[in-house]
Amino acid sequence: MDKNTRNPNHPKKGSRIRVDPIRNEADINAIKKLLADNPRDLLLFTIGINNGLRAGDLLKLKVAQVRKLKPGQTITIIESKTGKENILMVNKAVAKAIKAYMDQAAPGDHDYLFPSRKTGQALTVQAVNALVKKWTRAINLDGNYGSHTLRKTFGFMQRVKYGVGFELLAKRFNHSNPSITMRYLGLSSEEVVDVLMNEI
Repeated sequence: MDKNTRNPNHPKKGSRIRVDPIRNEADINAIKKLLADNPRDLLLFTIGINNGLRAGDLLKLKVAQVRKLKPGQTITIIESKTGKENILMVNKAVAKAIKAYMDQAAPGDHDYLFPSRKTGQALTVQAVNALVKKWTRAINLDGNYGSHTLRKTFGFMQRVKYGVGFELLAKRFNHSNPSITMRYLGLSSEEVVDVLMNEI
């Protein structure tokens, strides 16, 4: 390839790469099944898609912060990007994943919740990008996926499955405007109406 010809699959320097949410509950369940024997990764996936927090903020968590949390309990975090307060909520799925991780991995209170197996330090966002790509490839999921997929999957499922309004999701994401959230999730009003017509 000519050095002056840009690879169309490689974005220009400084441009953003748009990643997709996981849009199908069956695919979410397939990844959970794939990770059943890997309690760290299963917890990372579960806590990510159930909270909508940025991966970078999840990776700062220490074991002591979550070890004793029960469904319905929360902890406050400060978002690295915005400097604003947000909460991490433990629902039943997250509580179950925390317990499985604590029982199988037996981490110490001062350990990072999501440590690198090589260094013991917190995983990097780049490492989470690679993991998410690996998981989605393993279940033959088409699209572009990365660490932000976890956050976007939370928003997509909350909107499409549970009908949560964009105003509330914008507050959760600390977006300044619901229209930003709509674009962020790759949803149009018409698409939402079409999806909500589906019978279950």
